[in-house]
Amino acid sequence: MAIQIFGTGKCFETKKAQRFFKERRVDFQFIDLKEKGFSRGELESVLNALAREFPSKIQALDFMADSQSRDFTEFKYLDDTEKFEKLLENPLLVKTPVVRNTTEKKATLGYCPQVWKDWL
Repeated sequence: MAIQIFGTGKCFETKKAQRFFKERRVDFQFIDLKEKGFSRGELESVLNALAREFPSKIQALDFMADSQSRDFTEFKYLDDTEKFEKLLENPLLVKTPVVRNTTEKKATLGYCPQVWKDWL
């Protein structure tokens, strides 16, 4: 199983996600969104994994955006076709942590230990 955790070093939810996997001795890769951000493929993979639980990809994109972010009001009024590009250029708009199971092509937003237990 290959786990990636996207977040920031100061995010408490991200730290809790890291601790969850460390306590279970599961190796993971941490990607700091302040330093690196998402590649187009990574963001598409997360979006596709989340879109399975939504009627449309646009609703999944809206769910990914953090309403507490400074730039959320700008994001909220964007045309649906521009939202993906906005998240790609400003990854700090995404709710954290984003935990991606690359083996099973699944992803979660936020702290979701019940889902992660199912992955193990």
